[in-house]
Amino acid sequence: MPFILTLLLLFAPFSLATSPPIQLATKFHEQINIQDYWVSEKLDGVRAYWDGKHLISRQGNHFKAPEWFTKDFPNTTLDGELWIAREKFERVSGIVRSNNMNDWQEISFMIFDLPNSPENFTQRLHTMKQIVNNSHTAYLRMIPQYKVASREELQIRLDGVINAGGEGLMLHHINAYYQAKRSKDLMKLKRYDDAEAIVLSHIAGKGKHHGRMGSLVVKTSEGITFKIGSGFSDKERENPPNIGDTITYQYIGKTKNGVPRFASYLRTRFLASP
Repeated sequence: MPFILTLLLLFAPFSLATSPPIQLATKFHEQINIQDYWVSEKLDGVRAYWDGKHLISRQGNHFKAPEWFTKDFPNTTLDGELWIAREKFERVSGIVRSNNMNDWQEISFMIFDLPNSPENFTQRLHTMKQIVNNSHTAYLRMIPQYKVASREELQIRLDGVINAGGEGLMLHHINAYYQAKRSKDLMKLKRYDDAEAIVLSHIAGKGKHHGRMGSLVVKTSEGITFKIGSGFSDKERENPPNIGDTITYQYIGKTKNGVPRFASYLRTRFLASP
């Protein structure tokens, strides 16, 4: 083994993680037959992949889920969301990062797909229902899926979810097969676009925000650097995301230079490695 690689393995703070082969969604587009899609709520939780033995994060790290939480899960792979309720992302994120096993009682693993199944999505829905019904555990549930007859009904559903504190909707083609990539057969529908960026620095606040954070300087995966100064609570301004953390922000379109317009902070998605 090369000497440099040996040193990296010896002194790395964490084991090298491999991201699970998950399917990612694209943005909703109008050129579809709405009746060819199953619709579900887009849950604002923590993405998790069950490989038959462990719950794994999108980055490939194992969640420290207690044995009693997963003991009745099947030995087949599942894709889903660790979730409590609407507007409870921070609570879920805190629990899965902590060592307090008792708090996992609040969480459900809400499954929405079967990564290794050769069936199309409609067939996978029936299989998922059977898996949940046969699991005999309250911690494994399935995200409800339904059909809509028109774009008008889809908009009504979207408004209802958002007005109740939800994030948006997911649309999955009835005949789609699971693809471990960003798939055009899986779409997300929200009022705003959102994306992730890494925190580069803090800018001190002025006026009513004197003495605390005023805005963040962040960088997107495309290399675009810009500032986010809205969307923060007073508590978040006093204890802002750390340098290197990955945050989620929402925005409405982009400038001709690719800078997100009207960007607003939503949450800290991933913490920087120590």
